[in-house]
Amino acid sequence: MTNLIDIENLGKRYDDFALAGVNLAVEPGCVVGFIGSNGAGKTTTLKAALGLIAPDEGTVRLFGQAVTPGSSALDDLKSRIGVVLDTCAFPSTCRVGDAGLIGRAAYATWDASHFSRLLSTFGLSPKKKVSELSRGMGMKLTLAFALAHHPELLVLDEATAGLDPIARDEVLDILRDFVAEGDRGILMSTHITSDLEKIADEIVCVDNGAIVFTSPKDVITDEAGVARCRAAEVETLLASGVVAPGAAHVMRHDYGTDVLVPDRFAVARAFPDLVVDKATIEDYMTLTLKGESR
Repeated sequence: MTNLIDIENLGKRYDDFALAGVNLAVEPGCVVGFIGSNGAGKTTTLKAALGLIAPDEGTVRLFGQAVTPGSSALDDLKSRIGVVLDTCAFPSTCRVGDAGLIGRAAYATWDASHFSRLLSTFGLSPKKKVSELSRGMGMKLTLAFALAHHPELLVLDEATAGLDPIARDEVLDILRDFVAEGDRGILMSTHITSDLEKIADEIVCVDNGAIVFTSPKDVITDEAGVARCRAAEVETLLASGVVAPGAAHVMRHDYGTDVLVPDRFAVARAFPDLVVDKATIEDYMTLTLKGESR
């Protein structure tokens, strides 16, 4: 089956930043979480994936077709994509219901009834002005607009930012329903990694313009762990052979040392008195990026 997005060896250079050798794919039926610190290259990658900027090297394919910025073919491909960026793009004087008129003009597949249902689900009054919406409500409007033309692919940039926990869960439920049909997919860039633990199938981490790791989410959250060690225990653990050389990441702090290990069950068996917590995506990212590889 053709991937919804294929990015191969993507590169983009700016005066103060360079993206290099980025590889990323979104398969049908999958949610890919895209993580990294501010300025790591997430937004540049998303813009290249959507044909908003031209890469300096590498290729981008949407639905199996090469992306050429400015081409009529790209316009056709974009009609199959729903996009939520980190700000509400509608004019401040626009009313919520008027966004439906924009959607009807922009998309041949626009579903006004579906848009109305989504507004109701999100608690958005059609008569309210965009200027009167909070950041979270503005994100809900943008997401409703992105879903109302029945896209095959969603590209989300901080789509749950500004939402309270209950609202975030509601959005995640809608995203699960969206991808459940099997032929749809989501590329989701976010700093709220706990959301990805609930919905993602794969995690891709970028740092300083390069991909640091690509991993199934379950490998991170179900297999990896963080050993909470005293100084002497670190060297004993690393010398034991339970963790392969280079596979651990060590970070020292005021109250001890955290060691990211790929198999927390093996470490727990070998060191039953050692506390080995389940790793979160945030743990995994932080220790991989900032910890010492041992």
